[in-house]
Amino acid sequence: MLRNILILILSITCHVVVFGQNEVPLEANEICPILVGEKIPEGALKNIDNKEVSILELTKKKPTVIIFYRGGWCPYCNKQLGGINAIENEIDSLGFQVLAISPDDSLHLNKTMNKKELKYTLLSNSKMQYAQKMGIAFKVDKKTIKKYKIFGIDLEKASGESHFQLPAPAVFVIDKKGTIQFSYINPNYKIRLEPEILLAVLKSMK
Repeated sequence: MLRNILILILSITCHVVVFGQNEVPLEANEICPILVGEKIPEGALKNIDNKEVSILELTKKKPTVIIFYRGGWCPYCNKQLGGINAIENEIDSLGFQVLAISPDDSLHLNKTMNKKELKYTLLSNSKMQYAQKMGIAFKVDKKTIKKYKIFGIDLEKASGESHFQLPAPAVFVIDKKGTIQFSYINPNYKIRLEPEILLAVLKSMK
């Protein structure tokens, strides 16, 4: 069944699986994400008002679609966020809520929220500690950082931090107990889970 599928487009080798205590990989294809059937860890994130919130408290309310995206500066992420926004009413009618998490600080979350007119919740993981716990964080190499700056992308400014880390784009569907029922993680940031497939997954869980 779809809920039992963990989709990894590239072959990923897990080196260490202790939440938050492994060395952050140097490449996206070296990440070691937590798996379907496991429970997500607790984590403190910030909302658009820069107030700290508990991820487990938020997800106790109803089954949740958690989306990790790279930031409001990423065109592939913005397309994904827009696609989710277009089906948000259907997601809600199926009994799920959407939480989208990125390294962007609260100021940049607000810019993305207003620009895309998003109806769901955006959360800041500016220090990247939660993406590390989820096993999807990686370090951006110096060559890529330099290339980003040429195109006006400043990772330090977006997050307010100097760790130069990003999450591999990921979608997790969890129940109210925090157990992962479905996940899609792709180290290739250009390929995202299509909204229609996500809806099919959610419908299969009803």
